[in-house]
Formats: sequence, C-alpha cells, structure tokens
Amino acid sequence: MNDMRAWLITGVAGFIGSNLLEALLKCDQRVVGLDNYSTGQEENLRQVEQSVHAEQWKRFSMIRGDICDLEVCQLATRGVDYALHQAALGSVPRSIEAPLNSHASNVTGFLNMLIAARDCRVKRFVYASSSSVYGDEARLPKVEEHVGCPLSPYAATKVSNETYARAFARSYGIEAIGLRYFNVFGPRQDPNGPYAAVIPKWIQAMIANEPLYINGDGETSRDFCYVANVVQANVRAATTGNPEAVNQVYNVAVGERTTLNQLFCELKNRLLPQFPHLTRLKPVYREFRAGDVRHSHADISKARKLLGYEPTHRLSDGLDEALQWYVANLSQGAICEAALQV
Repeated sequence: MNDMRAWLITGVAGFIGSNLLEALLKCDQRVVGLDNYSTGQEENLRQVEQSVHAEQWKRFSMIRGDICDLEVCQLATRGVDYALHQAALGSVPRSIEAPLNSHASNVTGFLNMLIAARDCRVKRFVYASSSSVYGDEARLPKVEEHVGCPLSPYAATKVSNETYARAFARSYGIEAIGLRYFNVFGPRQDPNGPYAAVIPKWIQAMIANEPLYINGDGETSRDFCYVANVVQANVRAATTGNPEAVNQVYNVAVGERTTLNQLFCELKNRLLPQFPHLTRLKPVYREFRAGDVRHSHADISKARKLLGYEPTHRLSDGLDEALQWYVANLSQGAICEAALQV
C-alpha cells in the first residue's frame, strides 16, 4: 500500500481484528476500530500498541460499541474507505446453545453494517464468512460454488451474511467480498472458555499438564490457516482493482488437510523440548461434537486467480512462528505448575 487510506475494523479487539490492525498500522494506514468487548480483549490492543511505532499508533481511533446498534455502525463507518467486518459471535456450540444471540450479532449486526456501508459510501465492504457454510456438502476439496445445508445456527448466520451481501450489491451497488475462513490460528487467539479454538486450547492444556480431549476418533480433518494468510486475503480483497473479483466469496485457507491426531503430534513435538512432562501425554477421546463437519479442505484456486492470494504460511510455518507467543501468553503460571509435575 503506497498511500494512506481510512479503514474500519469491526471486532478490532478480537484475534483476527487485532492482527489486521497491527498489519495496517505498520503500513501507515489510518484505522477506526469498533468493538463491544464481548469476546475481544483490551490486552490484544495493548499488544498491538507495543508492536508499532508511536506515530503509527496515533493513527488508530477506538469506538466502544455494538454492531447491533445502527447509529454506532454509522458513526464508525463515516469517512471510511474500506470496511473489514470481523465482528461476530463465533462458535458452532455457542450458536446451538443460544441461537438468538448468534442471530442478533451475526445477522442483525451484519445488516446494520451493510446499511452503514451503503449510507457512508464505503468503497469496499469485506466481511468474514466461514467454511461452515459448506454444511453437509461432502465433496472435497470445498469449492465456492458448491455448498450444502448448514449444520448449525452459526453456519446459517454466515449463509445469511452472504445472501444479504449479494442482495445489497444488486440493490444498492455496494462492492462486497466475503472470505470463508478455514480454522484460523495464530497469536492473540483466546484459549479460554468452552468455545475456544482447538490449537490454543490444546497448547494451554499441554503446558499446564491437563487432560487433552479429542472429539471423535481424531481422524476429523481441518484446513488450518495461519492468521497472516487471513490478513493478506483481507487486504487484497479490499484493494483489488480487478472488477471480476468484486461481489464474490472466497475460500481463505492453505489447501491442505490435517487430522486432529496429526495436529496433536505436531504440537506435542514442538512443545516437548520445553515441557518434558509431555512425554507421557496421550489424548482423551470422547464423543463427536454436535454440528461439526467431518472434514474440511479448501480449494483456493479462485482466490489465487481473482485476488492474487497466495498463502505464505502452511500449518508448520504458522506453528513455528506463533509458538513462543503461545508459550509466553498461555502459560500464566502453568509453566511452574507443570514443571512440578514432571
């Protein structure tokens, strides 16, 4: 990026949002952030502040508010060139337990952001969709044009997002691009709570010498995508000059499958030199989780062709790059506790 633009990141205090913020500030962009801190954390923003120059940090302004409030969305979007909409209530299990909450944030909030982008004449609206939209579509790898029936309320909200984005493009001329994320991981990903993503949750369990649970037989597979790839996809989607790339949805992944059993070995082998108690660690297998798809594997040829997207990090690269952040930030005293149990 050679010139300064104004960007809005919703969910800026979250895992992906804070990584987008860091990348944009390091490119000397002006950024407005919006977050209600329901899942985002102020610590994520503090870490971004520590990673950029003081002058870059001054280009960031923060709005504490909820995307379910249309006036807040319009305030945040005013004067913005590009909107990167990351705010949502994630997690399949959470949506099954509380579908109204997921709908309010992921559908009503999404519609509010589309209206705000329309009214404020945003140049490009890029939003986080999900691989969950493929539902019961069995074919692998997943191709954008072939989706099945959603298997959870969360997946249904993401299908709704894509439908609304297409409708606004036709009705109002909005330029919208959806990014179907596949199992994103990296620094600032929260390991806590029942809805945590598998990689930080497992790393924290390994460090603390706690039981590590695998849902099913461990042969469930995922296309794990390092957050740097997601940042790249967002920036390319927002700034592409290719007219054929606009008003499309894209898989954002690496294009490789890793089983949960393989992931367990990858993490254990990397952590073992620092945590010798892991020599004895074996996973505990339990029932499959409701709403989960069995296999997830992306075809990324469309993003390569139309956006110029090319993942820079495979699973192993991302784990190598993020591992020390995980160890430093997920330990919180667990290192000493684990050492006593060796």
